[in-house]
Amino acid sequence: MPIQFKLLGYAGLLPFICLPLLVVTDISNYFYTFQHFVQYSAIILSFFGGIHWYDALQNNRVNHQLYVAMLPSIVGWLGLVLLDGNVLLGVLSCAFIGMLTYDKYTLVMPKAKVIEYTTLRLALTTVVVMCHLAMALIA
Repeated sequence: MPIQFKLLGYAGLLPFICLPLLVVTDISNYFYTFQHFVQYSAIILSFFGGIHWYDALQNNRVNHQLYVAMLPSIVGWLGLVLLDGNVLLGVLSCAFIGMLTYDKYTLVMPKAKVIEYTTLRLALTTVVVMCHLAMALIA
C-alpha cells in the first residue's frame, strides 16, 4: 500500500482527535464541538460505504455488498436526524466497527492487500472509537 494512503488515513483522524481536545482545553463549547464531531463522523462513515459501492461495481457483483454500501450513509444520516448525545456516539462507533468487520470479509483484493488494508483500518477505527468514547465521557 503506497504511503499516501496511510498518510491520508491518519490525517483523517485529526478532527476526531482535535475536537475532543478543544472541549477539554475550554477552547470550544461542547455543544458546537459535539455537532461538528458527529457530522464529521457521519461523513467519514459514508466514505466507507463508497468503498463497497466501487468494489461491487469493479467486480460486477450485484449482491448484498451493493446494498450494504448504502448503509453507512443511511445510518449516519438517520443518526444525525433522530439521535443525540451518547446514543448517537454509540451508534456511530458501532457502525465503524461493523464496517471494519464487513470490509475484512467482503472486499475483493489479493490476500496481502486485504491484510494490509484491514490492519490500517483496525488502527484507524480504534482511534475513531476511542475518540467517540472520549466525547461521551466529556459530556
